[in-house]
Amino acid sequence: MSIDWKSYDPNGFYDELISTPGYPRAVARTLTSYLRSLGAEAIQERKLAAEHAIVEMGITFTVYTEGGNIDRAWPFDVIPRIIARKEWMRIEEGLKQRLTALNHFIDDLYNRQQIVKDGVFPKEVLAQSKNFRPQCQGFSPVHGIWAHICGSDLVRDKDGKIYVLEDNLRVPSGVSYMLENRQVTKRVFPELFENYSILPVDEYSSQLFDMLASLSPRPLDYPAVVVLTPGIYNSAYFEHAYLAQNMGAELVEGADLMVGEDDCVYMRTIKGLERVDVVYRRIDDLFLDQEVFHKDSLLGVPGIMRAWRKGNVALANAPGAGVADDKVVYAFVPQIIKYYLDQEPIIPNVPTYLCMDESQRDYVLAHLEELVVKPANESGGYGMMIGPQASKRQRHEFAELIKHDPRNYIAQPVLSLSTAPTLCDGRLEPRHLDLRPFILQGVSTDVTAGGLTRVALRKGSLVVNSSQGGGSKDTWIVDTEA
Repeated sequence: MSIDWKSYDPNGFYDELISTPGYPRAVARTLTSYLRSLGAEAIQERKLAAEHAIVEMGITFTVYTEGGNIDRAWPFDVIPRIIARKEWMRIEEGLKQRLTALNHFIDDLYNRQQIVKDGVFPKEVLAQSKNFRPQCQGFSPVHGIWAHICGSDLVRDKDGKIYVLEDNLRVPSGVSYMLENRQVTKRVFPELFENYSILPVDEYSSQLFDMLASLSPRPLDYPAVVVLTPGIYNSAYFEHAYLAQNMGAELVEGADLMVGEDDCVYMRTIKGLERVDVVYRRIDDLFLDQEVFHKDSLLGVPGIMRAWRKGNVALANAPGAGVADDKVVYAFVPQIIKYYLDQEPIIPNVPTYLCMDESQRDYVLAHLEELVVKPANESGGYGMMIGPQASKRQRHEFAELIKHDPRNYIAQPVLSLSTAPTLCDGRLEPRHLDLRPFILQGVSTDVTAGGLTRVALRKGSLVVNSSQGGGSKDTWIVDTEA
């Protein structure tokens, strides 16, 4: 049975592949025509082939439950998401602009705090920041870069316009799934890569290594780079191991490292101690160094902050970078870009209400049934309330939370997230999605050609996180249409 695109209806939402029922967008014509020629049964066979490949390749993620940790196969939809290169070039420019400004901002906060003195950024927001680390004050890392790896979440609204939903600057994850999605898609649809000119993503691991190597305190061609993981029970452990293997770097835990009397970092090996130049850390700040942060941490390396401040080791992302990974700070990013770069934002923010502002708070409390309310420092879709889907009791509970700690909450309008055709129970149906591109910043700045498209597999859901029923798609940046 062939696919009838005329029966595919996005229900008024902007669809990434189909403009109106029966009419694909220009960049999707080759794909939709090919899928029609395959038919629904053949596409279902490709889906099963993808699921077998994911199991065979060991692509998993961890879900935390009351009964323990569960490893699950990565949820993947075989129908790719396509973005025209012309549009992508503008997005790429905007992402580079954004991370450049944010790194200026972080460096300023830990040194002169000029943006606060000039009244552009409120001092009370900084004073109540949960991720500002006083231990980092008076210091600038190599190149003045604090957030070397950033994953900014992008969404498209019903107007077809791209917005930045949030910035992930602490320990952004998901890039390994982006890379594996491409490998799985090549397995199940190899012929499509002959018909499209799709920008590659394969060079990410080498770009990541080159960026990390550029931070080395020693002028070596191949500095010693390690990936510091919390261990096998971490939800992103698959990614830690994947990136270490692909970079040719050692995967280590805290107990594998030590700081010597010379304030340098060393790795314990069967041949003895070997000096480490760069640590790509996948551990949160507060567990990184028992001498400085949580003294009972079993994950960190005592003295590593001392070694970092003395310039004997590079840490990526730098401790304290999370001060800009705050949804209240997010609301000020347009002003931050203007202040440091004297430019207007290329990619706009989603309109945001700050509950710490009395008039904005009053508006939020009066319109909770229309808004999405988010805590300032939660991630993964946790701790938020989607007003139209919430019960009266939930809205009341959030009203009390906002009144108790207004600095900790923002609100945004419910976006009509764009959709894309997704294989659901043997049928192609529209499902909402977002996009997380990854930006690397060191001596230069690189942006992945696409990113991790996350899709809400549950009908009508706006929550794309894999831990809450979401999945993902391969993302194609198409150079030219065949």
